Parts: sequence; structure tokens; C-alpha cells
Amino acid sequence: MTPALEPLRRIAAYAVATDDDGRVLLVRASSRSGTPGVWSLPGGAVDHGEDPNHTVVRETAAETGLSVAVTGLRDVLADMRSLPHRGVTIHTDRLIYTVSIRGGNLVDRVGHPTDLARWHTIEEASRLKLRTFAAAALGLDTSAGDLRPEIAPDFPSFYAYPGPDGLHRAQRFAAYAIATDPHDNLLMTRIAPGYPGAGRWHLPGGGTDYGEQPGTALIRELVEETGQEGRLIELLGVASHRDAASLGPEGYPIDWHGVRAFYRVVVDKPTEVVIKDVGGSTSEALWMPLAQVAALSEDEVTEITAEALRKAQLI
Repeated sequence: MTPALEPLRRIAAYAVATDDDGRVLLVRASSRSGTPGVWSLPGGAVDHGEDPNHTVVRETAAETGLSVAVTGLRDVLADMRSLPHRGVTIHTDRLIYTVSIRGGNLVDRVGHPTDLARWHTIEEASRLKLRTFAAAALGLDTSAGDLRPEIAPDFPSFYAYPGPDGLHRAQRFAAYAIATDPHDNLLMTRIAPGYPGAGRWHLPGGGTDYGEQPGTALIRELVEETGQEGRLIELLGVASHRDAASLGPEGYPIDWHGVRAFYRVVVDKPTEVVIKDVGGSTSEALWMPLAQVAALSEDEVTEITAEALRKAQLI
């Protein structure tokens, strides 16, 4: 039954908040949701063009009555979830943030998709029926997983749809690498003509496939794009960027929103860089000495590249 379900994809952001007693803040799905009685982390879908940092603050306030401040990025997860009663299978890229409480009071929300917000000890949480991603984020048992298809459905890596203003919209989740070798070089790619940012230096990586974890996708993309085999070391951060009228090979303006996770990767045995996607968005790829990378101006690199290099303290 599940392979025939309509595939959907979204990006969402969630909060891990703890109080002075070490309890974690959870919200309960109401009878209006597809999983009544199941507990989860507060959070929800990232609106088009919205920075996920703002999403997690907005959604936590709406679902719990508490004002929070983001203090760090905890993890990035992805999962597929089949909902036969809605006729869909949803792939969600989930950004998990650590937050601190600024104030407010817990509220109950009768008639909303989540109806309760409560503080629970980790032991208490382990006895609750939790969403799989929430259990994973808290380091709890995830064996009672969501219903999911055996095979990931076909879904385009790039999907634009008509927006309310007449422009097409596209929201895409991607993973990119700060990939270094043992000789103090950084793997860099250059964007091909006809693509947004043409001529600028960029990081290897790209959009994740439906049903794919971002870290797994990145290691795959590294091989496919440059021929290099790498080891994932750590998640460095997430960047969000909107171009309200991006022009690319489609030939018409697209209101584009990209959410990109960037990771530190080590390539222990670098080889000759080979661009395997000939005719695609990458025109050049090479190992660039870190001293040369540090000398690049912000006009020579993409926005995500500049942010990732700063986070990795390379510029």
C-alpha cells in the first residue's frame, strides 16, 4: 500500500529545552493530528524563506507558550514517514537545536494539532510514546519507529511549484563539505555558467535524495562530484539563504530558498579530482591550499561557502 502514497518533502526545526532540574520540554499530539497521544519535541515546518533559527523560536512559542533563544545546533536528521490515512509519504529534514528559556508560561492548546506541553525527566520520557526523531534526538530507544515504505519513492531533487505571487518557488535541503586532505588543502568547486553564482568558488556537495540522511548524502556526493572518498568528522552548522528571483538553467525566475548543512570531512587519500557530472552546475574542481583559500575575497565565493569557512575558522 505505501509505495502508492504521494511523496512529499519538507524541512522542519525543533527545540531541545531543559530546565534547572534537567527535565526536557515535550509536546503531545492531539486528536487533530495524525498521531494522537504521541509526544515530540516542540517545533515544526520551516516556512518558505524562513531561517530555521526563527522557525524553532516561533513554533516553540506557539506550541508551549514559552519564549526561547537558540544556543546551538544539536543535530540534523532525516526520516521518511508514511501516513496512509492522508495518502502521503513525507520525507522530513529535521534540524535539532538546543535552546534556553527566556520566559513565558506553559499553555494548553485545545483544538490545535498539539494540545499539551509538559516538562519530563529523561526517565519519564523513555516511558512515553515518542516520535522516532524525538527519541533519537534524546538518545532514547527508537525501535518503535514510524511506518515507512520499504523503498523510497521517486522524487525530483529539484522541485519548483507555483507560489501565491505568481512566481515559482523552490525549497531545497542540501549538504556540503569542508573537505581537507593531509597536505593542508581544501577541496573547492567552481559554479558553471548559467547557474546562480556562476564563476564563484563553492563547496562540494549538493541536494540530498528522498529518504537519505544528510551525512550519507554528502559522502555520496563527494564521490560523484569529485571522485574523492571522505570521512565525516562533524556537523559544523546550517545556513539558510533566500533568493527571491533566482535565475538558473530553467530560464525563468524562481523564488529560491536553500537550507544547507555543512560538515567537516577528511579525505585521507586524495586522488586526482575528476568532475563526473559533466555539463552540470560544476565547471571546475580542485585541491586549493588553505593559505590561498584564506586570501579569497567574499566576492569570489558563494554565500554558503563564506559562512562555512568562517565556521571552520579558515578565513
